[in-house]
Amino acid sequence: MSFPEVRLRRLRQSPAVRDLVRETSLQPRQLVLPMFVREGLSAPVAIGSMPGVAQHSLDSLRAAAVEAAEAGVGGVMLFGVPAVRDARGSGADDPHGILNVAAEALAAEVGDALVVQTDLCLDEFTDHGHCGVLGADGSVDNDATLERYTSMALAQARAGSQLLGLSGMMDGQVAVIRAALDAEGFTQTLILAYAAKYASAFYGPFREAVDSQLTGDRRTYQLDPGNRREGVREAVVDEAEGADIVMVKPAMAFLDVLREVRDTVSIPVWAYQVSGEYAMIEAAAANGWIDRRAAVLESLLSIRRAGADAVLTYWATEAARWLRA
Repeated sequence: MSFPEVRLRRLRQSPAVRDLVRETSLQPRQLVLPMFVREGLSAPVAIGSMPGVAQHSLDSLRAAAVEAAEAGVGGVMLFGVPAVRDARGSGADDPHGILNVAAEALAAEVGDALVVQTDLCLDEFTDHGHCGVLGADGSVDNDATLERYTSMALAQARAGSQLLGLSGMMDGQVAVIRAALDAEGFTQTLILAYAAKYASAFYGPFREAVDSQLTGDRRTYQLDPGNRREGVREAVVDEAEGADIVMVKPAMAFLDVLREVRDTVSIPVWAYQVSGEYAMIEAAAANGWIDRRAAVLESLLSIRRAGADAVLTYWATEAARWLRA
């Protein structure tokens, strides 16, 4: 059949019809807010490359988490910025370290209203900025790093984190952490595996946010941006090792990987709309080149359409309010 019998525009004739036949929806519960908490702050400090985002004090972190919960956001992902760093990232598994203290505070404040999540990686805590322990030759030692991750996982679970975001891209990290959690009785603690995490140019503003000490790059453990099949393989391995959820990161430059991961694994798939994606839209909107609200919502919808069951985004609270208005 062809025109005039087939008139596809009938499905677009009014807002009511378009809403009724929309294939992909975006809801506040599908959004997760990444948050930065810095040791020693008495008030939040703005992040220059991420307009509207701040490094929080414990008090402002609690307040922002309450706002997120009230907006209907599904979860918050915490990143800690310690005052002191060392080669092994000692602050990462210290019960009194900033990330664990913050997790405990938010679990008490909003743990019944949304999912309190913590980043499980050493990069914020090491004086060299890498995601793991360095060997004598200066490379990241995978297996020595897994020992540190295990200790970090148990510290976060004890602090009340409901979901651990394994973002370090070490081989075997899901299996060893799941085994350690179960052995200590944390059988209900969720594991989010950053399965397809690419060595991307879009992480720049994040490194300001966590005061990264990195020199060099992370290409020996994060994925090559040219590799689609490898990203899917990582997700399959993480699912087999016991991950509850897998992640694709970044989101918008890797929507093809996201779609294929969603079509391949049977567990939930999330995506992280990273700092560079956020900064680009904010910069374009600030210059009057795009409609900010429309671009934000369209970008999030595109990530959902590609297959993400939930999206980590710095716009989570604001977008949730828009969606509920």
